[in-house]
Amino acid sequence: MIKDERYKEIMQLLRKTGTVKVNDIMDKLDVSDMTVRRDLASLEKQGLLKRVHGGAKVNTFNEELSHKEKRIIHIDEKRAIVKKAIEYIQTGDTIFLGPGTTIELLAQLIDVADVRIVTNCLPVFEILNQKKEHQKIYLVGGEMRNNTQSFFGDLTNKIITDLKFNKAFFSCNALVGQEIMTSTLEEGQTQTLALNNSQERFLLADSSKIGKTDFCVYYRLDEVTELITNQDETHKYKQLDSSSIILV
Repeated sequence: MIKDERYKEIMQLLRKTGTVKVNDIMDKLDVSDMTVRRDLASLEKQGLLKRVHGGAKVNTFNEELSHKEKRIIHIDEKRAIVKKAIEYIQTGDTIFLGPGTTIELLAQLIDVADVRIVTNCLPVFEILNQKKEHQKIYLVGGEMRNNTQSFFGDLTNKIITDLKFNKAFFSCNALVGQEIMTSTLEEGQTQTLALNNSQERFLLADSSKIGKTDFCVYYRLDEVTELITNQDETHKYKQLDSSSIILV
């Protein structure tokens, strides 16, 4: 049995019972103890489960990964999402780009002329600054949060409060029902200000975020213009209370 098929079977077992033992997976899939533990480690890194003594359980509370880790997981899904999102950026727009590795991928694709872009995320700014012909780019500073390489706090919020945008593109750590969540209250407050000052709001979130919870609820799905997410084998998007979902 190939790796992806094992992953699928393990997740199906977890969805049935909420927990699964290593021995049960070994018996079900006819694989070694070492293979099971390696698979569980990989699935945990993707945020799909939480390893416990002797097995694993459903991961409902999101454990934030490092910026480096986020850059390499669910990369194909993120690329499909930003390929769709780029269609909404047009000449003459004034847009806000929030923090996150998905938004960094979006920044790499932006080649529209006469666009004004504001961001509080250093990696996003650096990507845009390398190809800034025909674009005006603004980095909003303040106190930096290392895990997301983004700025937040009183100084950041003071500047964003006075700015208005046609469109905002942002991501999240977790998404349940109507609740859009991130890991810190301060970063959530900065995102909220930018979103409230935007005419249209586009949430870019791969399906691994759906069904997870995190510390701070900073926005509601019914206030988002569109959620752009990927189809997955379990159709996680059906868990969400929204009619404004674009699937890629």
